Amino acid sequence: MPNAFAHIELTTNDLPAAKKFYKSVFAWKLSDVKSPAPYTMIDVGTGVGGGMQAPPMPGAPTGWMPYVEVDDVKKTVAKAAKAGAKIMLDYHSIGDMGAIGVFTDPTGCIIGVWEAPKKAPAKKAGAKKAGAKKAGAKKAGAKKAGAKKAAAKPAKKAGAKKGR
Repeated sequence: MPNAFAHIELTTNDLPAAKKFYKSVFAWKLSDVKSPAPYTMIDVGTGVGGGMQAPPMPGAPTGWMPYVEVDDVKKTVAKAAKAGAKIMLDYHSIGDMGAIGVFTDPTGCIIGVWEAPKKAPAKKAGAKKAGAKKAGAKKAGAKKAGAKKAAAKPAKKAGAKKGR
């Protein structure tokens, strides 16, 4: 998984440290672009990427708060901790919406990770359909059996009671 997110910029006081950290945690391709101020593009492979920059003006706040999509929140948070992150929220289930984790990178910026909810196994859905087919087959069998019973009874002769 390329760990995609919507375009968002990280503004940090230590761009080289931020680049080193994020490259070690996520499968991102980082590339510096020519601009008046240092700017690094984040290519996530598929989906929309983002960018990293030093504060664009004196007093500009640093930070960001996107949620990066990951396969496994627990594994990613552990990877981030190993790379120097301070874990703020290790793993938090959000019910049928998946799970999240939040950490601060070594430059002091906060980022969240999001894991999509696991899909229900297809086996369960197939079992319900098979059960429905069996029930339908039983009903059809009952109708056929009723028809056979009716056919087995001899037909009443018209006027059979007349001669009494």
